[in-house]
Amino acid sequence: MTAFDRARVEAAVHEILIAIGEDPERGGLERTPARVADAYEEFFSGLGVDPASVLGDTFAVPDGAAAEPVLVRGIEFRSVCEHHLLPFTGVAHVAYIPSNRLIGLGRIASVVDALASRPQLQERLGDEIASAIESGVDARGVLVVLDAQHDCVRTRGPRQTRSSTVTVSSRGTLSQPAERAELMSLIGATT
Repeated sequence: MTAFDRARVEAAVHEILIAIGEDPERGGLERTPARVADAYEEFFSGLGVDPASVLGDTFAVPDGAAAEPVLVRGIEFRSVCEHHLLPFTGVAHVAYIPSNRLIGLGRIASVVDALASRPQLQERLGDEIASAIESGVDARGVLVVLDAQHDCVRTRGPRQTRSSTVTVSSRGTLSQPAERAELMSLIGATT
C-alpha cells in the first residue's frame, strides 16, 4: 500500500466542495480540506497494518488450566463504510477457545481497531477479526459478534435512526450453534 497522500486528499475535498456548489475559500470552509485529511488519516490508519503484528506476543496456557472460552465484550469501534464513505460505529464482542496459546486481552481490542480503521463492510470486518484471532493463536474456536449503527442507513435513504446491524462470524468449534450458545448468552447478559 502507498503512504497516505494528504495533499491529494485535500485537493479532492476542495474539488468536492466546488462540485456541490460551495465556495471552498469562504470562512468556515477554508480549512475543511485539511480537517477532512486529518480525519481520513485517522479513519484509515489500519490500511497496511498486519493484524498478526498487532496481536503481539502470545502466552502459553498455564499448566493444568482447562482451555475454556475467553470473551471480551463491549469493544467500541468505529469504521467507514466502503460503499458511501460514511462512518459506522458499534461494539464488538470477541470470544475464542484457546488450544495452547493466550492473547493479551488488550490486544484483542487492538486487532479490532486496526481492522476497523480501513474502508470496510461490517460482515468482512467480523470475518477478518475472526481469522486474525484464529490464526494468531491457533484457536480451537472463535466467535465475533458486531452490533453497529451505520450512518449510511441513519442519515440517508431510509433514515432508520434507531436501527442497528448485528453480524456474527465464527470459526472452528464455535461455528456450531450449540457450542456458542453459552457465549451468546454471556454477550447479551447485563452486568
